Amino acid sequence: MNTIPYGIEDNDDRLKTLSIYLQALNSSNSGVIITDNLQPDNPIIYCNIAFEKISGYKHDEIIGHNCRFLQEQDRSQSERFILKEAISEGKECAVEIRNYRKNGELFWNELYISPVFNDQKEITHFIGVQNDVSKRKKAEAELKEEKAAAEKKIEERTKDLKENEAFLLSIIETVRESLLVLDSEFNVLSANRHFLNTFKVSTEDTVGQLLFELGNHQWDIVALKDLLVKILPTNNPVIDFEVEHDFPHIGKKIMLLNAYRVEFEGQYKDKILLAIEDITDKIEVDRRKDDFLSIASHELKTPLTTIKGLVQLLQRMPPENASEKYLTTLEKVGTYVDRLNNLITELLDTSKIQSGNIELHNEPFRIEKTVKDTVENLSVATPGYDIKISGNAGATIMGDELQISQVINNLISNAIKYSPGSSKVDVYISKVGDFIKISVKDYGMGISPHDKEKIFERFYRARDIQKKFPGLGIGLYISHEIIINHKGTLWVESDLGEGSTFSFTLPIMKDDGRGK
Repeated sequence: MNTIPYGIEDNDDRLKTLSIYLQALNSSNSGVIITDNLQPDNPIIYCNIAFEKISGYKHDEIIGHNCRFLQEQDRSQSERFILKEAISEGKECAVEIRNYRKNGELFWNELYISPVFNDQKEITHFIGVQNDVSKRKKAEAELKEEKAAAEKKIEERTKDLKENEAFLLSIIETVRESLLVLDSEFNVLSANRHFLNTFKVSTEDTVGQLLFELGNHQWDIVALKDLLVKILPTNNPVIDFEVEHDFPHIGKKIMLLNAYRVEFEGQYKDKILLAIEDITDKIEVDRRKDDFLSIASHELKTPLTTIKGLVQLLQRMPPENASEKYLTTLEKVGTYVDRLNNLITELLDTSKIQSGNIELHNEPFRIEKTVKDTVENLSVATPGYDIKISGNAGATIMGDELQISQVINNLISNAIKYSPGSSKVDVYISKVGDFIKISVKDYGMGISPHDKEKIFERFYRARDIQKKFPGLGIGLYISHEIIINHKGTLWVESDLGEGSTFSFTLPIMKDDGRGK
């Protein structure tokens, strides 16, 4: 019978346990090394498979080396001194250090070392556990770069915003218009210098105050409250809202208000921009100009009427044996007297419109007859033009027939005047809903988009037109005001070189059912 010496079974168990530990270490994803602290230079005496994969070195190329061989020439890292100090003092230590694989490729090593003590409390070994954290370090570096780039962009953006703010403030302070910024409760957040100077107030008395309480309630204006409280919330922006107010200290002011409620998100949300244009002096200048036109027109009208009568008398009673040249000259004088008379009449009409003294003699009339009569008279005066009427409204209008005839006359005369290369004008009559529509189409030079916006303004004439054709630019203004006073609208459609179509509508008083 064989016997097993004492202690052999214990050794086998230990070997089995050690084998399990080694298998566990080789199964780990973390690199593990063991160094012998009792030998000079603390050489590596064990490494697992994961460490071989991380470093790129084989087992035989690792054993016997000090761990610093992984840093190659990159030995000025502060982490090396931290490791050296920890080993010298026998302490645990954790660092992230740059290492290099066998092929020279950099990788970041997250290293944790811990001392191993024997029964006499001597440090016999160090165990090092390490992980390749290159991906995390790369992500951290990219995040740092992105953060730095974002911070730089924010810094640049902040600088731009400050520069833009300074630029805008300089513009606001130099514009010749009063500007206020209000919050949603109509408290003044800022006021430019022009506002302070115009209304004789200080910044301290304005900023932070309720608009309607400024200047001891001088701004408690009913029309202003209507604009901000009733109109602006449903009509944003409000343009050219006229307000007249008598300020106790600075007198009567006529103001044009432009209000805009800011609706985008951010620090400016629910703010109101209020621009105030003082047009008191402009209104006074226009009034004086209108007074001058009215007086001058009246003063010219009397002698011109006398001249016209004398010319007509000479035409009816020419001297015996009057030459053809005499008669032709007299006819030309009569023509120019009529032209001057029409011009003075238009100036008088303009003056009446501006002063609100234009009178309407409203009576029912047939619009087709008015158009036909006006066209017939123009055809006699301009025999070389083909003025064609088409369409039918079959409606009766309540209005001043003479003024409506004046509008039609103006539109057709302009169509002839501004179409030097054409002899054709089309007039179209139609019924549109409860309105009649009259359109006058020419085949002339057309109107630019810029001029179309202002063509109905008093005394406005397009640059190209005023160079080639005489006139004051009041015919369309008078026509526009006449149509407005008749509760209608007047507009133009045109392209340069393609001719123009002027159209106006008038409300129908009575429909006889014949309109198409």
